[in-house]
Amino acid sequence: MLAAEGNPGRVFVIRLEDGDLLPDCLEEFAAKNEIKVGLIHLVGGLKNGRLVVGPESDSTEEVNPEFKEIDGRPRETISLGIIVPDQEGRPIAHIHGALGRMDEIAVGCLRPGIRTWLMGEVIIQEIVGTDSKRIFHDQNKLSYLEP
Repeated sequence: MLAAEGNPGRVFVIRLEDGDLLPDCLEEFAAKNEIKVGLIHLVGGLKNGRLVVGPESDSTEEVNPEFKEIDGRPRETISLGIIVPDQEGRPIAHIHGALGRMDEIAVGCLRPGIRTWLMGEVIIQEIVGTDSKRIFHDQNKLSYLEP
């Protein structure tokens, strides 16, 4: 286990609007507001895009994600994520969520291209005092949190 200590910083209350693109709009918000590390809470409606719903196999050598396409029909979501800068200092949001419509539920990692349906409500809790980064590993093509 690797760990770092930080302290609570600013808290942002955000309303996403219909069609806002995730995770892009939250990464842009973080950059504009100089949020280096933060916790994301998201509730609301989402549509379109895709989720990573697991790896194709249990190999840790080469991780190939399996995707679930999310069509244009609105789905309710409860999602949780973190913002951590990459090696160049750009904020990167890593968000996992449960998306549901009637008895169809999908849980996974929100990938670029998912859009807000009608509205989304977001709380970002900034964490200050840590130099955490997201580092890309060539071996398995994943970015790891480096506390």
